[in-house]
Amino acid sequence: MTVSLKLLKPTTARLSSMSLDKMINSKKNLAKPSPKLWPNDHQPEFADFDDQGLPILSINHPILHTLESCSNITDFNQIHAQLIVSGLFQHPLAAGRVVKKLCTCLNSVFLAAFVFDSIEQPDAFLCNTIINGYVNLNDTVGALNFYYERMVAKWVLPNHYTFPLLVKVCAVIGSVREGQKAHALVFKCGFELDLFVRNSLMHMYSICGRICDAREVFDLGSVLDLVSWNSMIDGYVKNREVGAARKLFDQMPERDIFSWNSMIAGYVEIGDMMAARELFEIMSFSDVFSWNCMIDGYARIGNVSMARELFDRMTVRTVVSWNTMLALYVRYKDYSECLRLFDKMIGGEARPNDASLVSVLTACAYLGRLDRGKWVHSYIQTNRIKSDVLLWTALLTMYAKCGAIDLARYIFDEMPNKNVVSWNSMIMGYGMHGHGEKALELFLEMDKRGPMPNDATFVCVLSACTHAGMVLEGWWYFDLMRRVFKVEPKVEHYGCMVDLLGRAGLMKDSEELIRKIPIEAGPASWGALLSACRTHSNSELGEMVAKRLTELEPVDIGPYVLLSNIYAAEGKWDDVDNVRKMMKEKRIQKVAGSSLIHLEELKSESSMENSGSLHRRSMLYSMLSEMGMRMKLCQ
Repeated sequence: MTVSLKLLKPTTARLSSMSLDKMINSKKNLAKPSPKLWPNDHQPEFADFDDQGLPILSINHPILHTLESCSNITDFNQIHAQLIVSGLFQHPLAAGRVVKKLCTCLNSVFLAAFVFDSIEQPDAFLCNTIINGYVNLNDTVGALNFYYERMVAKWVLPNHYTFPLLVKVCAVIGSVREGQKAHALVFKCGFELDLFVRNSLMHMYSICGRICDAREVFDLGSVLDLVSWNSMIDGYVKNREVGAARKLFDQMPERDIFSWNSMIAGYVEIGDMMAARELFEIMSFSDVFSWNCMIDGYARIGNVSMARELFDRMTVRTVVSWNTMLALYVRYKDYSECLRLFDKMIGGEARPNDASLVSVLTACAYLGRLDRGKWVHSYIQTNRIKSDVLLWTALLTMYAKCGAIDLARYIFDEMPNKNVVSWNSMIMGYGMHGHGEKALELFLEMDKRGPMPNDATFVCVLSACTHAGMVLEGWWYFDLMRRVFKVEPKVEHYGCMVDLLGRAGLMKDSEELIRKIPIEAGPASWGALLSACRTHSNSELGEMVAKRLTELEPVDIGPYVLLSNIYAAEGKWDDVDNVRKMMKEKRIQKVAGSSLIHLEELKSESSMENSGSLHRRSMLYSMLSEMGMRMKLCQ
C-alpha cells in the first residue's frame, strides 16, 4: 500500500500542474475580447447600460449591418453566434432583427420559432413576426399553434397588430369559434375601436358565413374607411345577398375600382346581367378584371354574341380573356370559331397556357383536325409548356378521336400521372375504332394498377363491345359492373347494351332489357333500339319503339325518319306517307345533312402521285358524284 502511494504522488503532482496551466490559459482567453468574425469589424466599447444591465444598442452596430446583408443560413449562424458571445442577443433590437431576418428573407419560420424559445423576455413584435411568417407559408395551423403554445404560454401581451393576424388565420381555416374567441379578447384588451382590427373581424365573419355578425361590427364603428365599406359589400356578395350589397353600395361616400368590381361580380354570380351591364357602362374606369367578369357572365348564360362583342371592345386582353372565349366556343360546339380565335391569339401578345390548349385540342378532336392537333403538340414541346393531367388527356383524346390510335397510346404511355379520365379516354379510343380486345385488355390493366373504374369507364367498355360486336363480353362486363364494382347501371349503360343486342339481331332481348330498367329509359336507349329495328327490318317492334320515342321527344325528327325508312325497306309506302303526314301536321322538317371533310393542301402534282393522294382524291369525287345522283333519284 505504501509503495502504491509513493508511485501515485508524482502523477498527482503532474496532473495538478497541468490543470493549473489550463486554468491560467483559459483566464487569459476570457480576458481577451470576443473573436472577430469579420476582419473589418471593430469591437465598440459600451459606456452606457440600460435598466436591465444590457448594453445600449443602436441600429448602426456593425453586427446588425452584417445581419441585414446576409443571404444564407451559414452566414446567419455565424452572426447569431457572435451576438450570443458578445451578449447582445437578448437585446430587444437584436432579437427582433434576428427573428425578422429568419421569417422574411431566409424563409425559415421554424428556426425562428426555435430561436424564440431562447429569448428570455419576448414581446408582441417577435410573436407577430413569426405568426405572419407562418401565414405567408400558408401554414395556418402552425400559426395558431404558435399563438397558443408560445405566445399565450409565455404571457406575451398582444397588440393591435396581433389581432388582424390572428383573425386572418381564423378566416383561412374557417373556424368561427376561434374567431369569436379572438373577438372576445379584442374587447378584453380594449381594441374594439381600432379600425384595422374591426375590418379584419368583418372579413372573418363574412368568410365564415356569419354576415349578420359582420354587419354588427360594421354598424358599431363610428369611424369607417373605404376598406370597411368594401369589406362589407364583398361579404354580402360572397354570401349571395346582392340586394343588401347594392343598398350599401348606393350609400358609400366614395367608391374605388374594387367597389364597382365587387358589385358587378355579385350580379354576374346570380345571373343578373342587365344590372351588371348597367353598372359596367356607368363606371368611370374599368380594368381588365371588369371586362373579364362581364365576358364570363355572358358566357355563363350562353350569350355568345354579347361576350364576343365585349371581347372585341377590349383594348388590353389577358390570357384569361382569351381562355374564356375559347372555352365558350367549345362549350357551345362552335369549334371552327374556336380555332380561328386561337389563330388571332397566337398572332397577338397573349401567350397561350395549358387551359388555352385544352380548349383548342378539344376543338381539333371534334373537327377531326389531326394536322392542327399535331401542331399544338409541337407547340407544347417547343415552348416547354408544363403539361398537367388535363392537358395530357386532351392531347390523348384528340389523337384517339382523329384516328391516330398509335399516337394516342404513345401519349398515354408517356403520361407521368394518369387519372380515371385518362384511362377512360384511351379505352374509348380503342373502342370507337373497333379494337374491342385492346380496350378490354386496357380495362384489365386499369383494374390491376390504375384508379378505380367509375360509371363512365363502363360506358366506354360497353361501347367498345358494341362497336366490336362482342355480345358475350358485353353481358359479362355489364354484370361485373353491378356485382363486383358496385356501380349501378344508368341510362347510358342500358343504351349501350340495347345497341349491342340490337346490332346482333337480338331485338327481343333488347326490348326485355328496356322493360327491366328500374328507371325510366331515356331517348338514347329507345333510339338505339329503333336503329337496330331499322337495321334488321323489324317493323312491328320499330313501330312500337318509334311511338315511345315520339312521346319522349315530340319535336325530334329522328324517330320519324327511322320509322319511315323501316316502312320503305319493307315496301309499305302507305305507312311511309302516313309518317310524312304526321311530320307535316307537327311542322317537323328534316334539316339537310352535311359532312365535314378536310382536304390538305397539295404542294405539287408529283407529291400527290407519290403519296397516293391523287388516287384518294379521285375516289372521293367519285363517291360524292354517286351520292348526288342517288339524291336526285330519291327526289
